[in-house]
Amino acid sequence: MSKTTIILKRLGTLLLWGLALTGFVVLLVAAIQDKDAGKCKGIQVKFEGKDDNFFIEPKDIKSLIAKDKNLNPVGKKIGDINIAQLEALVDQDPWVKNAEIYFDNKQQLNIKVTQREPVARIFTFSGNSFYLDAAGEHIPVSGRYAARVPVFTGFPTDAEKLQKADSLLSTQIVDMGNYIGNDPFWMAQVEQLMITPDRKFEFIPKLGDQVIVFGDGTDIEKKFVKLLAFYKEGLNKVGWNNYTRINIAFENEVVCTRKDGVVPLQPVIKADSIKLPAVDEPPIADVEDADSGAVAHPVATSPKPEAVKPAAKPEHPAKGKEKAKTQHEKVVKKAKAAPAPAKQQPKAVYKPGNKSVNTSKKQKTP
Repeated sequence: MSKTTIILKRLGTLLLWGLALTGFVVLLVAAIQDKDAGKCKGIQVKFEGKDDNFFIEPKDIKSLIAKDKNLNPVGKKIGDINIAQLEALVDQDPWVKNAEIYFDNKQQLNIKVTQREPVARIFTFSGNSFYLDAAGEHIPVSGRYAARVPVFTGFPTDAEKLQKADSLLSTQIVDMGNYIGNDPFWMAQVEQLMITPDRKFEFIPKLGDQVIVFGDGTDIEKKFVKLLAFYKEGLNKVGWNNYTRINIAFENEVVCTRKDGVVPLQPVIKADSIKLPAVDEPPIADVEDADSGAVAHPVATSPKPEAVKPAAKPEHPAKGKEKAKTQHEKVVKKAKAAPAPAKQQPKAVYKPGNKSVNTSKKQKTP
């Protein structure tokens, strides 16, 4: 085969590919022009999220677009519709995180909506309420549906633009809400958390009536793991109703406050080990007086003008000892009968061991 024939075949092949590409471009342009010349026949709204409990419905998105006649795409030419402007309009809804708009082959306007997912519900001092999403953005409460998320009460401000301390508190709330919401056990156990005036957290679990002192919103996972270990290794053995407060804010320990009337564990002291004065043993004061050679004399008092009393006679030494002995016995009886001083509310400290919760069996309980 000559070189001329080979060159002609190659040119023919290139020409065919060029014609095919040109035809494809022409058809594509024609299709686009036909699509742009067509009119929007309707609106389809689709939601994306983890569950089916949505705070907004398709009719809310449709009404948001249709309320402005200039922006309503239905019946307009597709080429005259500003999709970017419609997306910005849908994004204005506080429950919408992101919106994507496009036309399909049936000339339907499709709106794919990703809604915000709340992680915590906040109640302020003034009684106002709102949600926080994973980004810390405020979400208004919906009258259609209430999200099942941890509730935090006592938030110090209603302002959307937070100061530094309140912004840090908001971040800690989001972290705690995320952790509790992703753990089925703590989601069932923790329903409401209280924010203290010093911006720390406390809560009362559903199982038990103790106040759990959580402290600030740091080391969240470590504190909940420590509390779970105390539940399994401590409360399961000593009982769930023995404490009023359980403090897990400290490092590597759980400090518990017992209920009123529960006597703390005390060492047993035998009665024989208590040194008491013998019955025939004279008081210490009498012995010291006898060694020093001092003699007690009666004190003379000035006589009253109405009657003059004779001076008291000195007592016999034996009678003085018996009198001192009697007085000592009265003092001992009064000391026994006197009520014990009020004791402070006892506390117990639990320090989890290094072993895991499921394998540790030698851990002592408070």
